[in-house]
Formats: sequence, structure tokens, C-alpha cells
Amino acid sequence: MKYLMMIFLGSFVSLSAKEYRIDQKNKKFSRDEITIKAGDKIRFRNSDPFFHNVYSLSPLKIFDLGSYSIGKSKTVKFNKPGVVEVNCAIHPNMKLKVRVKK
Repeated sequence: MKYLMMIFLGSFVSLSAKEYRIDQKNKKFSRDEITIKAGDKIRFRNSDPFFHNVYSLSPLKIFDLGSYSIGKSKTVKFNKPGVVEVNCAIHPNMKLKVRVKK
């Protein structure tokens, strides 16, 4: 019975997570800053006619999505509360601050 309850609660938590979309257009992220909840995801969509490489070296969430072209998107899940700085390895002026709340 305890095992069944844990499965149910785990499913309930994952259903409440949201997915946000951040576009990359004109060598910029569509937003400079976003606030989400722990467990939410951000889909990074490339809307430029050239490659982007979204990454973060923030200790809270380290990732590197690799290079991807127009129309492609990649998703990152943010599990821990705090602030994550996101950049593009190809275009150093592209910056996004992700604030993750509990």
C-alpha cells in the first residue's frame, strides 16, 4: 500500500509541472529573465537561420544542448530552486536568467 501511494504522489507532482518556451531570434533569447517552479521545463527553440548552442555553467544546473539549427528545439528540466544563468556558446551576448522557485 505504501508503494502504491508513493507512485500516485510521484505522478501527481509531475503532472503539475509546466513547460515554457524561450525562442532564440535575432541573436537574442525572447526574454532576459524568467521565473519558474522547481520541476518545470524550458523548451529552447531556435528561430534564427543559423545555429545556437544553449548552455549553463551555473552550479545549480549545468548543461550544454549542443549546436542546433532553425526550427529545432531542446528541453531542459530545472529541479532545484535558485538562479541559473543561461548563455549561447556561439553568441556571447545572449543571456537568460532563470529563477527557479520551490
